[in-house]
Formats: sequence, C-alpha cells, structure tokens
Amino acid sequence: MTQNNTYQHDNRSVLTLDAGGTNLVFNAVQANKEIVTPVTLPTHAEDLDKCLGQIVKGFEEVIKQLPEAPVAISFAFPGPADYANGIIGDLPNLPSFRGGIALGPYLQEKFKLPVFINNDGDLFAYGEACAGALPDVNARFEKMGSPRRYHNLIGITLGTGTGCGVVYKGELFLGDNGASAEIWTVRNKRYPTCFSEEGAAIRGVQHAYRVLSGDHTVLTPKDICEIAEGTRAGNQQAAQAAFAEMGDILGNQIAEVNLVVDGLVVIGGGVSNAHKWFMPSLMKELNGTIKCYDNRGEFPRMESKAYNLMDPAQAEQFFAGGSTMVKIPYSDKQVVYNKDKKIGIMLSKLGTSTAVSVGAYSFALNAIDKEK
Repeated sequence: MTQNNTYQHDNRSVLTLDAGGTNLVFNAVQANKEIVTPVTLPTHAEDLDKCLGQIVKGFEEVIKQLPEAPVAISFAFPGPADYANGIIGDLPNLPSFRGGIALGPYLQEKFKLPVFINNDGDLFAYGEACAGALPDVNARFEKMGSPRRYHNLIGITLGTGTGCGVVYKGELFLGDNGASAEIWTVRNKRYPTCFSEEGAAIRGVQHAYRVLSGDHTVLTPKDICEIAEGTRAGNQQAAQAAFAEMGDILGNQIAEVNLVVDGLVVIGGGVSNAHKWFMPSLMKELNGTIKCYDNRGEFPRMESKAYNLMDPAQAEQFFAGGSTMVKIPYSDKQVVYNKDKKIGIMLSKLGTSTAVSVGAYSFALNAIDKEK
C-alpha cells in the first residue's frame, strides 16, 4: 500500500477498541475518521468471563450505530502477545489474561469477521505513515517541485513506556516474532546497566528531577514541564535538566533504530508535549559525533543529518535543495541525485489516539485487500 491517504474515501467501516486496565473504549472508523459515539465500559480486568463479556458487548453496541455491517475488527492491545495469532500473554494490568488468551480467534468466531490485533506503537506509526506525517512531508516536497520523497517512518510514543513502530515502504514491519522496533530495551546512554525506557518515558523525567532537585514530591511530567516553564513552583534548572537528560537518552534510541531504518521520525504520546525542553538535547545527540579507538578521529553519529521540523528555520533547510539532476555518461538523459542525506524529526500530525485508530483501520483494510 502506498502512503497517500489510500483509505480516506473508503466506505468500509472497521470496529476499534482502546483497551486499558480500567476502561474499554469502543469505536468505529470509516474513511480515516471515527464515525460513532464511543462506547465506554469497565474492563473487569480481574475476571476473564466478565472482561470478555464486556468486549463483546462493547462491539455489539457500536455495530448498532452503524448503517452497514463492518468488514473487520482491528485494535491495539497491550503485550506481551503473539499478535499475528491474536493471543494475549501475561499482562500486569489485566491479571485475568494470564497464561495466554486467544482473544483474536475468540472475537473472530463470535462476530464472523477478520480480527487484527497489534500494539499501539506499531499502529501509531502506521497511522502516521498512511494519513499523517509521511504524506504531509511528501506533499510539501511535491509543492516545492522537489523530486525527493520519503517511504519509511519510525513512530515513537512517549508515555508510561516508550512505544515504537516501523513502516517500510507502506507496510508495517512486525518481524518474525512480532517484536520489531522494541527500542525500550536499547541500552541506556546515561546508565549503561539499565534499559533506555527507564530514562525516555514518564518515570525517566520523574527520576531525573528527583535526583537533580532533591525534591521527592510525586510529580507528573506536566508538573515538571510547568516548573521548567517557570509557571509552577520548584527547581526550574533541575526541571529543564531532567528533560534534557530524557532527550539525550531518547536521541540515542532514535539513532540506534534509524541507522537501520533510515526514515522520517514522528513522536507522539503525552510526554511529547514537552518537546520544547527535550528536543535540543535529542537533536544534539543525533547530529553529534562518535570516535575511533585512541581518539584517532571522529565521525557523524548517523549517516544522515537530522532536522527538527518543528523549528521553522530547520524545516526550511530540510525541504529546500539537496536534490539535483546529473547527466548519464554518454547520454542526453538526466537522473535525480539526492546529494544530501536528511531525516526529519517531527510531532504527530494526527494526534496519538487518532493515529492509532487510523493505523488500526488502515492495517485491517490493507490486509483484507491483499487477501483479494
């Protein structure tokens, strides 16, 4: 599938679910838009029969609001899971799912519809690739008359943890075990014996602020962001440094995965609202250097230069130039030469929740269309 809003005019509808340990929120998507009044039900996470009953009830309530039958069920669900086979593993916030629950096959038998389950990081990336950041960036290049186009995308969500998904030429790259792009296990740059999610998520900012300020008050990242802004009482210098530490660790995560993927990077999730405070150190890491043994020389951290597309000056540099035409030897023909290697870093164009929903919708329709 190409990243060009393929399904923005599609009349098929798909049932979706936002699953949490407390509540289940059901919806339906058509033409990349949520089209019904959401149905919210308590999860009953401790009781499997009740939980499964609520999931069935929620989808039934949504179907009642649709003028035509849906073509699939597609949603994000917490892992660990065997997503390809629709089996959910041992979830800390859903204790009744311990031991492996065949949720996908169960719903498929119940509703006689194809069922697709993925994690939210993957679906966030897919939504942004299909209808958000990727087509937006390519449209801007096209408007400028540039032949450059991007085809790959890394989507990162910053919240309780660090989620990630990779889209390669229009397809969500899941890996043989459904475990691709699990960047939370990348080694933590600041604390090498720890994994990087410890520093590049909510608890990372909280930990850094406690250490730097000596203040052990329980604060949210929003609280710490307000302290950094100077609109809330607290240690402003420590708050700013806490986000800078997070950006440094996150930048290392992005560099590690982008050395393989080489694509646009889109950041979402609640903590992304503090981008003003973590982007400078993130960009410094991406555009920094790495050394040889014995300090014999330095090389760029990445092959491609990174540009912060939320910064107007950097965005202008990213979209301008870099592509020229060169003549084929002994021919009057010319070909495109992308001399400058560039990657753009930007915030979600759709909003995190919408991107996940659009990703779930697009994933289902893409799978159905390929079967045909």
